[in-house]
Amino acid sequence: MFARVAKWGNSLGVRVPKDLAAQAGLKDGTQVDIIAEDGRIVITATRPRYKLEDLLAGMTPDTMSDAFDWGPDKGREIVE
Repeated sequence: MFARVAKWGNSLGVRVPKDLAAQAGLKDGTQVDIIAEDGRIVITATRPRYKLEDLLAGMTPDTMSDAFDWGPDKGREIVE
């Protein structure tokens, strides 16, 4: 598939055809990483980077108790 490079402000731009974008999993607003490699331009969709503090936001011992079902307490493991 061919496309044409066009001036876009002080940069250059290439339009990615809809079918090709769909095959690559790209959509409007997708963040990409662009590198020049051996005379080629390689565009790769970036993966989200999560922070542990964001993933654990709102987690408390009370909310975690529902995450695991260890079965009924028996013997000396009963804690009240």
